[in-house]
Amino acid sequence: MNQAMPAPFDVKLMNLTASVLFMLLGFMVLASAIWWVLRNPVFSIAGITVQGEVTHNSPVTLRANVAPKLAGTFFTVDLAATRAAFESVPWVRKALVRREFPNRLKVVLQEHQPVAYWGAESESKLLNSFGEIFEANVGDVEADNLPRLNGPQDQASQVLGMYRTIRPLLAPLDTEVDQFELSGRGSWRVKLDSGAAIELGSGTADEVAARLQRFVLTLTQVASRYNRRPDALESADLRHSDGYALRLRGVTTTTAAAPDAAKKK
Repeated sequence: MNQAMPAPFDVKLMNLTASVLFMLLGFMVLASAIWWVLRNPVFSIAGITVQGEVTHNSPVTLRANVAPKLAGTFFTVDLAATRAAFESVPWVRKALVRREFPNRLKVVLQEHQPVAYWGAESESKLLNSFGEIFEANVGDVEADNLPRLNGPQDQASQVLGMYRTIRPLLAPLDTEVDQFELSGRGSWRVKLDSGAAIELGSGTADEVAARLQRFVLTLTQVASRYNRRPDALESADLRHSDGYALRLRGVTTTTAAAPDAAKKK
């Protein structure tokens, strides 16, 4: 029986070289096809569909602002950069961007929902419902009764949380919060739309709420001793451990016989 003779070395080398060349040629063809697809004008971004919350920015305005910042085709456009471009537009909190074959982008937007002004009156900062600070034209705010909150920026969420705690406790006084702030020393202060200022002191939300609730429940009784109504309140200090001090409009404190402030224990 005849046995096959092994192929000479030069033949093996030629076969190996041919295989490598064919593989290289195939790779080049594939790469060229991919390059053609990626660069073909057919796949250039032809349009952007904008959906979601667009109360403060029209889809036309958004596309006009963002389109010049886009680079690449349907396959090469940077979705993260596109999302960042939309989120840089005032009032836009989050943007979800995805491709729609063959040449479009779909964007779903979430806008900031302002619940308060933030910082000094000269600033254009707002606080959204998540306790996040953002900048926008305050003239675009639709609500005309937003309070002004203030405090360390890294504690904005905490300030909003405390505001939400104390606001309903003030309902019996038939008043609203005009300003609410957290000092650098951790003390809370609220100013009512009547102009009255209340020092709430420091402590946990439960501790502050307990002091405020005690004050609200007894204010009518204390004010009546001076023939005044609760709306005569000018200021109150709840930082005392055994009670609170208050000042009422029309109650003089200039004579020696009168105390500096009415005091409830």
